[in-house]
This record gives sequence, structure tokens and C-alpha cells, in this order.
Amino acid sequence: MWFCWLFNRKAPSGFSASSTAEQVTEGIDGSALTAVVTGATSGVGVETARVLALRGVHVVMGVRNMAAAGNVKAAIVKEIPTAKVDAMELDLSSMASVKKFASNFKSSGLPLNILINNAGVIANKFMLSKDNIELNFATNYLGHFLLTDLLLETMKKTTIKSKREGRIVNVSSDGHRISYRGGIRFDKLNDPSGYNNMLAYCQSKLANVLHANELARRLKDDGVNITANSLHPGVVATNIFRPNNKIVNDLAKMFVRPFIKNVQQGAATTCYVALHPEVEGISGAYFVNSNISEASGQARDVDLANKLWDFTRNLVNSSP
Repeated sequence: MWFCWLFNRKAPSGFSASSTAEQVTEGIDGSALTAVVTGATSGVGVETARVLALRGVHVVMGVRNMAAAGNVKAAIVKEIPTAKVDAMELDLSSMASVKKFASNFKSSGLPLNILINNAGVIANKFMLSKDNIELNFATNYLGHFLLTDLLLETMKKTTIKSKREGRIVNVSSDGHRISYRGGIRFDKLNDPSGYNNMLAYCQSKLANVLHANELARRLKDDGVNITANSLHPGVVATNIFRPNNKIVNDLAKMFVRPFIKNVQQGAATTCYVALHPEVEGISGAYFVNSNISEASGQARDVDLANKLWDFTRNLVNSSP
């Protein structure tokens, strides 16, 4: 059928929506690299960590649940005995936790070649983080902004010592195309009135793209050999497709499922942007299905990106 052709249609990179993380990294040697992957205990985060480890990368998982991380590590090492995988506690909704993670990572003396800002939540109602910031924005965007900022000096030192490009990868979604009027609710971020959890989630994902774009511009101006890009992993299969309702499930299988990725496919674009030689030197781009795509107009708004950067910097600087 036509949608099968569309799903498998290869673009300039040679990969498509059906390509898996193993396929897009086949033959790549990452044994000299160290990567931090947030949210590596579920979904595409687990597959991202596994495939990076498969390619020889030393993976440090930044996770809230250390017990779950232990299980993921054990599974990876069982499959790949030579895998180098570690876990460090990280709650992205807490700036104190982000600062502690960064301090612990720097104390470890490890280099940092790749930072994958993958973790994310969708709050089902209005909630505030430990720092009294709307939870979607705090976890999906603000925590990653702070983490990137705190680890940037380590990445810079690593690029100089290794003479290899550093890569920062922000996992966003196509939800960034749906947003509040003006893109970001700067003046009503913590206002529960008129709150819409999906719009709040989409706002945080728009912020992820804006962050990568603005960071790319600043790194280029500084002459630093580090790239920053964002991506949409695709719509990945979740528990929503379990057959709780036969009619709904049958309709989903017929009309939706052909466009849904499994986790192996969902992690492909992240692994491609993090490891593939074709991405070298590319910064400030938005990737879909392991190919450069075009983000929304708001996501490409330089003035909005600058405003968000200044707004975020004030939030971070005002924290204890």
C-alpha cells in the first residue's frame, strides 16, 4: 500500500522512517567516545543507550530511577559483554539534582563527546516542579538547558584533547509545531488558568528546538568544535496500542499503526545525529527520519530563541 512505500522511502541520507538505530550506525566505531544519555531507562532512551554501547561508546545514563538503570545496564552487558555502561542519578525537574549530577560527572574525570538530551514527560494536569516551575517546561527543557550549560566546559576540553567534534542532541517532537500564541508563555508559565497539558508539552518541545538553534549560533560564534542539533524521533509505539478496547485497537491497527515506529526505529534518528560521519559539521539543524528537515517557523525564530535564552538564564541564575 502507498503508506508502506512512504514509510520505507529513503531520503538523501539513505535512511527512512523504517530504518533502525542499528542500521544507521552500522560500521561506526565509537570506542573512543563517551556519551551522556538522559532518560535511558525506558522507551527509545534504552535503545539509544544499547546501540551506542554496541558501537563501543562509553554510555553514562542520567536517570531518576537507579534500580531501573541497574536492570537496563545488566540487560545491555548480558547482550554486549564488552559494553561500557554506567548510571548516575538525575532528576531533570530539580535544578539541585541537575547541579549534583554535573558535579559528580565532572568529578569522575570522564571526557564528554556526546550529550543526548532525551528524557521527557507529559504531565496529565497542571503541576509544579521542585523549583515551582510548570513540570513539562522544567523537565523537558529547563533541566536540559542547565545540564548542557554545566557540562559544556567539559565538552570543550574533550574536543580540544581528542581533536574530535562534540555533539549535543536535543530530542524534541513534531509537537513543537503546536504551541501557544507567541510560542512560549513567558508571562504565564506558572499560571494554571487556561492550562492545557498538551499545549504545555508542545511548548517545552518548541523550547528544545529553539535551545539547540541558539546554542549552535553561540558555539559557532565562539569558534568551538561542538555542534547542537534537534530532532523528532517519530511517533513511537506505546501502551496506547494495547487491546483495552477491541474496536479502538482494530481501528488503530488499520489506520494509525502503519505510521507508528517501534523503539528500534524510534531511536534511529538520535543515534544517527549522535554518531554518523555525515552529520559532522552540521549544527542548528532539525532532523526527522535520519534526514535534515525543516522545523516550524516559530522554532526558526531567532528573536524568540534569544528571548527564551535570556528568560531561561534568569530562571537558572535565580535558583539557589
